[in-house]
Amino acid sequence: MQNPQPAPAIFDKHALVYEEKYMDVSMYWESLDFFCNKVGREGAEILDIACGPGNVARYLLDRRPDFHLTGTDLAPNMLDLARKNVPEAEFLLMDARATGSLGRKFDAVVCAFVAPYLSKPEVLALIDTAASVLRDQGVLYLSTMEDDYDKSFLQTNRFGDQLMMYYHESDYLCATMEQNGLSCAYLQRLPAVDGVSVDLVVVGLGLGMDNTTNNFTLWAT
Repeated sequence: MQNPQPAPAIFDKHALVYEEKYMDVSMYWESLDFFCNKVGREGAEILDIACGPGNVARYLLDRRPDFHLTGTDLAPNMLDLARKNVPEAEFLLMDARATGSLGRKFDAVVCAFVAPYLSKPEVLALIDTAASVLRDQGVLYLSTMEDDYDKSFLQTNRFGDQLMMYYHESDYLCATMEQNGLSCAYLQRLPAVDGVSVDLVVVGLGLGMDNTTNNFTLWAT
């Protein structure tokens, strides 16, 4: 399956629409707070891959102003919005697959909802890359849409743009984290914004960290 249009080009074109719809990430507060609590080091360095308009970055820095956050995205208009919304962070134009070229290590990495626009091989490679830039006892946050991968589909948005939407499964996401020395310590499922699909959040913890598993399925009332 191939994307009819590159996802970054679509997000660049509709960056303001995306910001209006998704800037509020409060429905994910529990997993994001778990992430903040597990990143224990004062002044920790955080990498936000495919940061969009800075929605997750804004939440994290409101909770942990001591974080030093670097965000990357391939959509220039998204980066402009991120710099406006999170002026205290650093933002770079970069493909998620090129993260290793930063030549830096981080205490934690966030991959918030980039996975729905990546195929299974691309997502597994992303986890490998994210793990490779983590320091010992690092934390990896990944969120996506959950269902059988074979149900991935071609979506047409209200503007007529088409792109592939990929579902992913917790089993192979967690297995890949574990192959990279990360334990899947947090697994959360909750209704997606569209009210139809299910969002999945997985948080992996590096060796030596408290890896007591937390599993949540939350349904909005």
